[in-house]
Amino acid sequence: MPTAISPRELAEAIQGPVPTQIVDVRRKTAFDAGAQMITGASWRNPDDTDSWIAELDSSRLVIVYCVHGHQVSQDCAARLEDEGIRAAYLTGGIEQWAAGNHPTIGKP
Repeated sequence: MPTAISPRELAEAIQGPVPTQIVDVRRKTAFDAGAQMITGASWRNPDDTDSWIAELDSSRLVIVYCVHGHQVSQDCAARLEDEGIRAAYLTGGIEQWAAGNHPTIGKP
């Protein structure tokens, strides 16, 4: 089971001295339906992990999130860990993040 990180912990990590990689792994339909994403995140298709995993900086922690913080983000975090990348998933996903009034941006 991959590591979980709470919205509060992610907010603290974003403010910390070591840059955190944040990856939005909502399925394309969920991503397209949403108006916001976490500030500093980039979207990657969770069904195509093998094509983008090499783009990650394996020396830095990667936080992945989906809508609710369940299967999609947990599976992606586990896949990254299988490749030797330190990864965690955001509990509650973007919904809990936004409900806590943490910073989001409009999608590009």
